[in-house]
Amino acid sequence: MSPQLDLDTLTLAKGAHEAGGAMCVMEAVAFIAGEPWSDRPACVLPVIGAFLRSWNDSLGDDDRQQLKRWIPEIVDTNAGDMVDVELSWMALDWLIRVHTPAWLRLAGLVDHADTLTGMAEVTPETCPSILPVLQAIRKDSYTAQDTAQDTASDTAWDTARPAAWAAAWATASDAAPDAARATARATAQAAARAAARAAAWDTARAALQPTVIELQGSAHELVGRMVAHAKAHIGAVA
Repeated sequence: MSPQLDLDTLTLAKGAHEAGGAMCVMEAVAFIAGEPWSDRPACVLPVIGAFLRSWNDSLGDDDRQQLKRWIPEIVDTNAGDMVDVELSWMALDWLIRVHTPAWLRLAGLVDHADTLTGMAEVTPETCPSILPVLQAIRKDSYTAQDTAQDTASDTAWDTARPAAWAAAWATASDAAPDAARATARATAQAAARAAARAAAWDTARAALQPTVIELQGSAHELVGRMVAHAKAHIGAVA
């Protein structure tokens, strides 16, 4: 029988913890799965665990609690290395074609945003042709940072960071070439920082918050797709 955990009273915390105390989202999963205390439970597909660990640690205390919904859902999603690779590419595709364009639009780089959203799905086959485009967009995002007003950079980035978080880090699949991973990460973060720089001091939070909310919702949708894909594979081979 699996240990019980009251999700209504649980308060997720940032970082790793000692057994018997506070929990991050992945430690809570290990607990209810009856596994040894860890933030890397064996029952969870590695890419899903990496995404949620990074997301957990980037959110503020209040927003972090929204991750509790995934604690029971991601138990027994470890469908093996092949599925982990498939989902890693799915996450990288989301980073490039969903996450980054949202920030590019906010930074005024609408043409670049349209270029990314109009691309074919990011796969091992399409990745080589996408890399030069990402490099060019990253360069223009850095330029936008340098030319935008700097008055709101700190406050605006504090607002943007929760949604820019692990998107730039947790989607870094070992399945993708190093250059593609690094460029996708850097482009996503540069676009988010350009958007933050473009916001005026007194309107930074209001300007950025809709995109933050949009991307948090999109990230939940991505996790849902990854979980469904993993469980479908497990069901097919059962």
